[in-house]
Amino acid sequence: MLAFYLSQGALVMPRPTTDHQWLYNKSGSPLVDVVIDPHLTNHLRPHQREGVVFLYECLMGMRLPGRCGAILADEMGLGKTLQCVCVLWTLLRQGPYGGRPLLKRALVVCPGSLVKNWAAEFNKWLGREKGQCLHRGPGVFVWLFVCSVDQLKELDFGVLICDEGHRLKNSNIKTTSAVTALSCERRLILTGTPVQNDLQEFYSTVEKFPPDCVCLSVSISWSGNDHNCVFQEERCIGEECAAELFRLTGVFTLRRTQEIINQYLSERIEWTVFCKPTELQLRLFGVLLATRPIRACLSGASTHTYTHSPHLACINALKKLCNHPVLVFCPAMFYEMYEGGIMELFPEGYSTGAFSTADSGKLLVLTDLLSAIQNINRTDRVVLVSNYTQTLDLLQDVCDNIGYKWCRLDGQTPVAQRQRIVDFFNSPHSSNFLLLLSSKAGGVGLNLIGASHLVLYDIDWNPANDIQAMARVWRDGQKKTVHIYRFLTTGSIEEKIYQRQVSKQGLSGTVVDLSKKAEHISFSAEELRDLSVLTQIPPASHTTY
Repeated sequence: MLAFYLSQGALVMPRPTTDHQWLYNKSGSPLVDVVIDPHLTNHLRPHQREGVVFLYECLMGMRLPGRCGAILADEMGLGKTLQCVCVLWTLLRQGPYGGRPLLKRALVVCPGSLVKNWAAEFNKWLGREKGQCLHRGPGVFVWLFVCSVDQLKELDFGVLICDEGHRLKNSNIKTTSAVTALSCERRLILTGTPVQNDLQEFYSTVEKFPPDCVCLSVSISWSGNDHNCVFQEERCIGEECAAELFRLTGVFTLRRTQEIINQYLSERIEWTVFCKPTELQLRLFGVLLATRPIRACLSGASTHTYTHSPHLACINALKKLCNHPVLVFCPAMFYEMYEGGIMELFPEGYSTGAFSTADSGKLLVLTDLLSAIQNINRTDRVVLVSNYTQTLDLLQDVCDNIGYKWCRLDGQTPVAQRQRIVDFFNSPHSSNFLLLLSSKAGGVGLNLIGASHLVLYDIDWNPANDIQAMARVWRDGQKKTVHIYRFLTTGSIEEKIYQRQVSKQGLSGTVVDLSKKAEHISFSAEELRDLSVLTQIPPASHTTY
């Protein structure tokens, strides 16, 4: 029978070992082959077939005896959802021992904005007549369940899937506590960014089912690869622990990068665009850096007189000034910082409702870029991404003034409307030229292949947020060449943030690929001062406007 399945191109799961049978087949039921539904197999690419086998082995406890869990850490666009659908559907109908299904119910925990996405994926691949994908009820649950965890404890779930699993990095948030409270033995975490800021966050995710908590914790504490390490012995210990961490996590973690599907995708061209600050921005930078709160932050002096975190407030002020001066024009949050005549630098009559495009180097570049895109091909569309709602408001006003038709998706967009907005924007009949997107609230789990251009108007300290946002337009189904534009204000704090992103991506490489070396991730006092140094000399190796 197995030979017949293989001859037909079927995907047959590995048979349990003798040890596995001794643990899980006490009744001595006959062994049967577990075969993925051909309806699903026909849609799987080679890396997805490999992923389905990996997930099956992990959830069956074949890779780690007595432990049934996995982290699927494929980058965005590799089909993590489809791989999960294949495994769930198989285990809900089949099993290796006597053919009995291994699962009765499955629970998918995800951000509220993705609940309908998961339901749509189950219906897409299984059909409504096959799958019972319900928001609540028997079958497969797709639920953001913080408020209902007590009800869910009463149900028997065979497997728990956590989408966007990197959000579980903080053990103090309600979702993490609720996930931990469930007694489900089989757990599957999905994340395209297994390491974001530091290894402790990764440990918070991994600890749901590590092979050895103590050993793993020690490995993480030593494997930071600190560039300030003085003693060679300490560096050697760190490298050994990094190798041990990779060995331990590699048993239950599968990570593939987008390079393996490049052959299926359209061409992607990425641009880092350095935008020269305007004279007004330069004058404001100079005065802002001389204000008492920022001087206090840079010197390490006490700043207890300020309501908000002074370092964060100062950095946010500098970042917003990179976007446009109007964003730091007397907002209440930064009122205490405005001293030394900073308000006098604004032109007479300046107001938040009467700003000029010419006051921002980025905005000047953006308006020229949008005009060029429309002139070259009027069917092309653009996704415009920012971290700040204030910036999206500003960009929305600019679009209205120019006459561009737009739609918007941010944290204020009702969950029930999000998919409708996405579908309308992707439609070939859509009249919208632009989609204004919040990278923090709307940049996750979206397929925006209706656009072939994406502008990252400002960047985030966490490279994962930017990577996820930029991946929205370069996905399966995209037919056009994709252009990604990352805007940076020349010589500003944004250049430093970009450098930190490179360091953090190196840290991720240490966990999932030992050929990459992580750089240091902690700020020294000198580096904190360096964040605020404004240099007016543009780099020669990138496009500068």
